[in-house]
Amino acid sequence: MQIEHIRLFHLVASIGSISKAARESHISQPALSQQIQRLEQELGFQLLTRNNKGVELTGAGHIVAKYAERFDGLYDNLMEDLQDFEHSLVSIRIIASPVVGIYGLPCTMFQVKSDFPNVAFTLTTRSSREVEAAILQGEGDVGFIIGRPHEDELIAKEVYSDKVYLVAAKGSSVPDKVTLDMLQEYPLVVQGQKSSLHNQLEEYLLRIGRSFGQYNVLFSLDSAESVKSSVLQNHGLAFLPYLSIKKELYSKQLRQISLQGFDMSYEVYIVYKKKTDAADTVYRIATYFSEIGPETFC
Repeated sequence: MQIEHIRLFHLVASIGSISKAARESHISQPALSQQIQRLEQELGFQLLTRNNKGVELTGAGHIVAKYAERFDGLYDNLMEDLQDFEHSLVSIRIIASPVVGIYGLPCTMFQVKSDFPNVAFTLTTRSSREVEAAILQGEGDVGFIIGRPHEDELIAKEVYSDKVYLVAAKGSSVPDKVTLDMLQEYPLVVQGQKSSLHNQLEEYLLRIGRSFGQYNVLFSLDSAESVKSSVLQNHGLAFLPYLSIKKELYSKQLRQISLQGFDMSYEVYIVYKKKTDAADTVYRIATYFSEIGPETFC
């Protein structure tokens, strides 16, 4: 089985079209189709079915696509490590929860890079549970997650604590102070249930005797950024981490709504494998991140 067949199948599965995948990979459509057919012959399963809109994954195709994504990522990691080796660099792969990776880590990584110039960093984002799995499977070296890890095989250190605010658009008619009962009168925009922050918020509401079911949830979106965009359009209110909205609060595009009886914070943890040696670069980098994180998060 050739890695190129796996990579091309992953591209087709992601795009949903052989012709578009062929153009993106700069090969002819018949050549791409032939390579997919060879992969199907090697595995003994049909992976794709064709229709007017493009291609769809079969049941076996969904299974192979899941592993193909991992193979593709590991192959990219391999090539990065080889390039770094050629240039005498140590490669550290960081995988972070989106809120942390997008809003918190860039400034911290700049500081760490200044003090570890021979380390090459890459940063990708996934949900917290996916981060844990990726670190255990060797797809990354250091992870940043929301809340304590579920996996006992990981070392976890708290590096940051952040507040969750209820916010509204600048021109919203919502008063500056509301009660939990008053909040039922206004539409809410929330992150989807795959979000770690959504789950923590749900748990917090239950602890104070409330639930999302009591409120007017307009819709669920897949990221803090999309929720924030919706609030900026004055579609509703939202609970968002301070990390993701401090620029908009400062510029007065958003305003904080004081919610009586609500005082929620969440913790960011750095995670890495237990077998990491104290003299290892990963251990030293992880320790340094945990030391400077609170002061350097953007």
